[in-house]
Amino acid sequence: MDGLSIGEVAARAGLAPSALRHYEAQGLVTATRTAGGARRFPRSVLRRLAFVRAAQNVGLSLPEIREALGTLPEGRTPSARDWARLSRGWRDRLDAQIAALEQLRDGLSSCIGCGCLSLTACALSNPGDAAAGEGTGARRLSPLLRRTPPASNAVPAPRAPRHGGAGSGTGPSTPSTG
Repeated sequence: MDGLSIGEVAARAGLAPSALRHYEAQGLVTATRTAGGARRFPRSVLRRLAFVRAAQNVGLSLPEIREALGTLPEGRTPSARDWARLSRGWRDRLDAQIAALEQLRDGLSSCIGCGCLSLTACALSNPGDAAAGEGTGARRLSPLLRRTPPASNAVPAPRAPRHGGAGSGTGPSTPSTG
């Protein structure tokens, strides 16, 4: 049988099989199926997976990674020239991210060392949760460093606690007679 099984790819790439299925559903990798429905991946999938993980490590989203992988040739292993062309497209974004991280680092260093203790002037304080009106997440963090989860992965708002419902064990108890 040609190709690698999902277990072989998972072991060699250091990923869970569920991650491979997710990447396949997202269009990042492709697999053929055996007559029994088992996935078979080409060996070249290992290089693609290494690229996906490296791209995620620098903050690229799966849709951005999928778009980039779509520019690579089909039916042959990408050359060094192909990879260089692809990475040039991200250079400006990565440079901006690096600058934002340096600004964050420098701001933290000066804040920790300043000793001002002024909650009204400090760029990092958030008295009374005033930033909540600006939206969710770390509002004072550079937008380049914020990650907004896709709507499908959004965490639902916490539910109000139930009080006194049937079977909840929180309502008044009545002694049994008998």
